[in-house]
Amino acid sequence: MYMLSVSCYYHDSSAALLKDGVIVAAAEEERFTRKKHDTSFPINAAKYCLESQNITINEIDYMGFYEKPLLKFERMLSQHLQMFPFSLKTFLSSMPSWINEKLRVLRAIRKKLKYKGDVLFIEHHLAHAASTFLVSPFEKAAILTVDGVGEWTTTTYGLGEGNKINLMKEIKFPHSLGLLYSTITAYLGFSVNNSEYKVMGLAPYGDMNRKTNSYYKKLRRVIDIKEDGSYRFDLSYFKFHYADRMPSKKMCVLLGGPIVKRDSEMTMKHKNIAASLQLVTEEILFKILHHLHKVTNCDNLVMAGGVALNSVANGKILRNTPFKKIWIQPNASDGGTSIGTTSYIYNSVLGHKRNYALKDAYLGPSFSTKEIKTFLVKNKIKYSEFKSESDMIKKVAKLIYDNHVVGWFMKGMEWGPRALGARSILANPCNPKAKELLNSKVKHREKFRPFAPVVCDDDALTYFDCDNPVPEPTDFMLMVYPVWKKWHKVIPSVTHVDGSGRLQTIRRHQNKAYYDLIKEFGKLSGTPILINTSFNIRGEPIVCTPFDAYKCMMGTGIDCIVMDKFMIWRKDNPQDIWDSEQYAKD
Repeated sequence: MYMLSVSCYYHDSSAALLKDGVIVAAAEEERFTRKKHDTSFPINAAKYCLESQNITINEIDYMGFYEKPLLKFERMLSQHLQMFPFSLKTFLSSMPSWINEKLRVLRAIRKKLKYKGDVLFIEHHLAHAASTFLVSPFEKAAILTVDGVGEWTTTTYGLGEGNKINLMKEIKFPHSLGLLYSTITAYLGFSVNNSEYKVMGLAPYGDMNRKTNSYYKKLRRVIDIKEDGSYRFDLSYFKFHYADRMPSKKMCVLLGGPIVKRDSEMTMKHKNIAASLQLVTEEILFKILHHLHKVTNCDNLVMAGGVALNSVANGKILRNTPFKKIWIQPNASDGGTSIGTTSYIYNSVLGHKRNYALKDAYLGPSFSTKEIKTFLVKNKIKYSEFKSESDMIKKVAKLIYDNHVVGWFMKGMEWGPRALGARSILANPCNPKAKELLNSKVKHREKFRPFAPVVCDDDALTYFDCDNPVPEPTDFMLMVYPVWKKWHKVIPSVTHVDGSGRLQTIRRHQNKAYYDLIKEFGKLSGTPILINTSFNIRGEPIVCTPFDAYKCMMGTGIDCIVMDKFMIWRKDNPQDIWDSEQYAKD
């Protein structure tokens, strides 16, 4: 039995394919169109899913969609009517997309995919809940989903057991922790639904003490937080419920100035505002989680929604709440709902017993040795070939030890926003200049943003003050933990300003070559850790194909790419035509 689900029209469109209860393929549309956070119908992602199993759309038994468009349209009409006439401009500008796309999902599925079977529509937060619980390792778990907004819901909690999900309580729009985070993100001059993680990275530069951070006290005036974690906004500080701007003039006055201009230098004031936002976010999450544990009496926790990507908060959950175990899927935001939708249809609607737990994130397109060699030969790209995998591991480890920047292109592309050893850029964390090098020559991004360390699971506790045992979400780079102080100067390029690191752990059964490379680097350096950052440049999605990877290298300071069993050096290939249309993409 095959099931295909899609999500689209807001941000991070995606598709996921399930076969007999097992997720066999999943990808976001942006990786194919090269348009970051692509909102369009995921035609390319859906085609990839079908092609990965060598099937046609006629073999799909059911299709699913990640929310209920009519219910969402009802909310949109309600909010605009309530705020009329202030909302008129935004209402008029939004109507074409509703009429042409958002209310015509079924028509798009029929037309674009030529699908004639049944399509099931699942509520947004139920799709989030299913995306994390039904593919988790837990038979029973408390569930928390927090994001900007679905149809009406912004925050909900419940309990999952077996193949059933019971969502008990919810908070509705316009009161939204996700939209609070986005509002301050917008105030600080960053892009909404794209740069919230930048604000999270900026926060440690500010005052993370509730008693001394004056902006924390100011933000607490904006939001009323109850002991069970429920919250309500003073809406006079916001405009997102009726305009295309998020903070109101009152919010700007509260924070002491106008919205920060894009790409402005971050001052101490801005850093303290970011810190205050992180403090408020953690306060609300921990109150909700204490209450959730009390209500469910369950020690296992699963989370989803965009706020579940707040890895700083995630790393504190087990130490600040009664929960004993935590699991978060690698694509916790809207892109991940296609997995939730298809799993919910199979397990909860049709009643099939769960027979699958997501162990790694390599669900995207992969390329065989033959396909990669054909691409290189066809485009007259100079390359060398490793004699064996062990030969490759030794040579690449030495290159990284000698401070070369290496593009690592292996296995199936990762599911979610994090590069996890399939489409990664790797560098030496012991080199104090590596962060500056990567930012200036490769990533072209803000200087304050940290780079992530990757460490083998059996070495994590040696270098990081992790929960013990190390939670599985670290496999997906979803937890930030302190680096033990004695290692701060040893691995300066992955130790953030507050002494923390957003680590990725890797288990050998997930990615053998990646694991062995880290161990081999440890033999040379004495420290089995690498810098792992996503294989892309600022403003672009992570690379998907060999063409994407080669183009990225030739336009940056990446020294070489390891692609399957092949090594391609930038210096060996023409520098002036790296972006030429003469290169064959397939």
